[in-house]
Amino acid sequence: LREYTQVIIQEADRLRTLMEKLLTPQHVPQFSALNIHEVLERVRSVVLAELSSGLRIRRDYDTSLPDLIGDKEQLIQVFLNLVRNAAQDMHGKGNIVLRTRIARQVTLMKKRHPLAVMIQIIDDGPGIPEDLRDKIFYPLVSGRDGGSGLGLTLAQTFVQQHQGTIECESEPGRTVFKILIPLP
Repeated sequence: LREYTQVIIQEADRLRTLMEKLLTPQHVPQFSALNIHEVLERVRSVVLAELSSGLRIRRDYDTSLPDLIGDKEQLIQVFLNLVRNAAQDMHGKGNIVLRTRIARQVTLMKKRHPLAVMIQIIDDGPGIPEDLRDKIFYPLVSGRDGGSGLGLTLAQTFVQQHQGTIECESEPGRTVFKILIPLP
């Protein structure tokens, strides 16, 4: 209970900070060196605390990755939106894999980078309906009853502020969100 209470307190503080950033006109992200695995572990803890025990979130990390430069709160929100969507689409039962790798010689935002961090969120859920696949990053597009359609739009915006890209491939039984963020 103490661990879950700490997760709840940290998440409440993070959300308050994020809301302050979103409501502040012309907010500039607060970039600093960070370990992407710390971000993913935070997201994993929050989602597992929220949902039933039928969900399995497996780690497949490349522990040799260097720190990247980013806004920690924004990146937590990006991956929280993606992992929560996957978990909700699977009704809290299934498998999610958090995978990190290095990507070499990638072009992001029309600029060539020798190295980037690649983060994949992979789930074995029902997949994204074909009629929504081309529109999932548009505001107010949601495939779920009660969904706001803002989670993926916000995720895309935050990834772009990190000079990165976010892509999705989906079919029944396998959905992969791939995020690339350049390394300094």
